[in-house]
Amino acid sequence: MAGTVSQASLLLQKQLKDLAKNPVDGFSAGLVDDSNVFEWQVTIIGPPDTLYDGGYFNAIMTFPQNYPNSPPSVRFTSEMWHPNVYPDGRVCISILHPPGEDPNGYELASERWTPVHTVESIVLSIISMLSSPNDESPANIEAAKDWREKRDEFKKKVRRIVRKSQEML
Repeated sequence: MAGTVSQASLLLQKQLKDLAKNPVDGFSAGLVDDSNVFEWQVTIIGPPDTLYDGGYFNAIMTFPQNYPNSPPSVRFTSEMWHPNVYPDGRVCISILHPPGEDPNGYELASERWTPVHTVESIVLSIISMLSSPNDESPANIEAAKDWREKRDEFKKKVRRIVRKSQEML
C-alpha cells in the first residue's frame, strides 16, 4: 500500500507544480495545508457569459490514497445553487463517479472516472457543468425544478450567490 500512496502523492505534487508554472484561466488551486497533498483548495471563477459570471466559488478537492485509480471528491464550500451540486456542496458529475459500469445504467463507462484525468481536467469539467447544467439526473432536485420550471427564480438565486461570493473576497 505504501507504494501506491507515494505514487499518488508524487503525481499530485507534479500536478500542483504544473498548475503553479502554467496557471489555467478560470480557476486557481493549491493545498489546504502544505503537509497534505491529498486535500486541495480550488477557487473557480464563474465562467463568462453564464449565470455564474463574476462569482468566486471555493471548493475542496479530496483525493483518495489510490489516486489516480479512483476519483477525488469535490465539495463547494461557497454557497452554490445548481442542479448538479448537492445541497451540502458535493459536486455530481460523471467523471467523479468510480470507474466501470454505472450500477444505475445512466452513464456509459467511458463517461465515468479514468486515471487520465488531472486536477485541471476535473476543474474544467466543473466549469463546463456551471455553464450547462444537466437536469436529467439532478443532485439538487429543487435547483433542477427551478432551472426547468421557474428559470427567473433560478437566475435570482444564482445572482444572489454570485454577489455573496464577491463580498467574501
